[in-house]
Amino acid sequence: MILGVTAVATLASAHSDFNFADHSVHFDVPEISSGVGLIDQQKEKQIGEKVYREIQKQLPVMHDPWLQDQYAQIFFRILGQTQMSQPVGLVIMKSPQINAFAVPGGLFALNTGLIANAQNFDEVAGVMAHEVAHVTQRHYSRSQEAFKGQGLLALAGILVGAALATKSNGEAGSALMLGTQAALIDKQLTYSRNQEREADRIGMQYMYAAGYNPQSMADFFETMQRSSVGIGFLPDFWMTHPLTTERMSEARLRANQLPKVTHSLYDPNFQILKWYTAAVSNQATEEQLKTIVKQGNNEAKFGLAAFYLNRGDSQATQNVLDSLPDSLKQHTLFALIQTDVYLDQHKYEQAYAVINAAQKVMPENRALSYKLATVYIQQSKPTQAQQLVQKFIHQNPRDIEAWRLMQQAAALQPQTSVNQINALRYRAEVQFWSGNEENAIKSMLHAQRLATTNAALSARIDQRLKEMQADHALNI
Repeated sequence: MILGVTAVATLASAHSDFNFADHSVHFDVPEISSGVGLIDQQKEKQIGEKVYREIQKQLPVMHDPWLQDQYAQIFFRILGQTQMSQPVGLVIMKSPQINAFAVPGGLFALNTGLIANAQNFDEVAGVMAHEVAHVTQRHYSRSQEAFKGQGLLALAGILVGAALATKSNGEAGSALMLGTQAALIDKQLTYSRNQEREADRIGMQYMYAAGYNPQSMADFFETMQRSSVGIGFLPDFWMTHPLTTERMSEARLRANQLPKVTHSLYDPNFQILKWYTAAVSNQATEEQLKTIVKQGNNEAKFGLAAFYLNRGDSQATQNVLDSLPDSLKQHTLFALIQTDVYLDQHKYEQAYAVINAAQKVMPENRALSYKLATVYIQQSKPTQAQQLVQKFIHQNPRDIEAWRLMQQAAALQPQTSVNQINALRYRAEVQFWSGNEENAIKSMLHAQRLATTNAALSARIDQRLKEMQADHALNI
């Protein structure tokens, strides 16, 4: 899922235990003009969005608003230290590999396996900052020799194909990489040694300025070198960003030159995110989660509750929620999981009471708002659901979860001509951002035929249809 800058800006203060960095430290970040490279920034954004849609279509993307927003807090905190205009966004992929990669235009992909092997938020921030630096410094587009004509677009196909090949059935991914694209891998998927060093150096500056511990980038490099997780086909992090002893030594020396950033040795928020991520991405078993809980990690109970919820065992989920300390029952995730338990039991009034109380306290919280919209839909209150969701679409028109809720709500509206047209529009947006571009265009064409007598709505549909058709013509 992609999150817009505005949608997550208010989340930046969530991890309040950090001591923010000394901004008197001088940073040396090269200024990259918009004219650098063969491909302009608008083209890069189109390619980033194209890859986003292909990833949504072909890869196991996590569609969990709370999880997305937690990672986005780190991501946008780092982006706040750059001059990057609004990026395409961040995608969380369900994979045990330690992997992250970036695509020109500001599309960033992060695997759930990365946080499963991280010890704190800072280590995750170090990987994100490295990827952000690759994009801000336009490393792909600056590789003049590697990109000829549509070379960058060919790279987009390689990235998707290579990521596909990491799945259990790698044949689809391998097929995408046959022919001339395969010959471009060495040039286009591997950064130069100087670019890797630059991304390490600038990424460390970004993470330090955002308040994260720069030592954690060096720590995680060492973790990745020791780990056997993720050894497979491209784009494994080691293969796209080769780790050498020299790079790790330079990272440690560079971190030692920056003032120390201290934070709590045990971060409950990180523990919640770590074990919840492990549970919903099927990277932790029931016994593993129980063992962690028995060791006194109450935060891991959220992971155990999510495990039972995904298994459809609402009673076991409720038992875990009831066992949480009162302090953790104030957490946003408690309200979200408790609401899901009530929804599974068709206790819609109880579900509404829980989620409405939480959403009133944090009306800008995307996950709470979407869960409340889901309850409204179950209560056959489509207007209230759409009112909640609409503002998030204005902030980020690529939000698939938002469009899906709008579509579900529209299906409950009276079957007037305008409502039928809007239902088709919402369905088209879900299809388009999910990578089903041809079906999206068909849905918009259908809406266009129905809207001929409504000039304002017809003009809006015509404009969006042209945009979809143009983007669809950008073939990978």
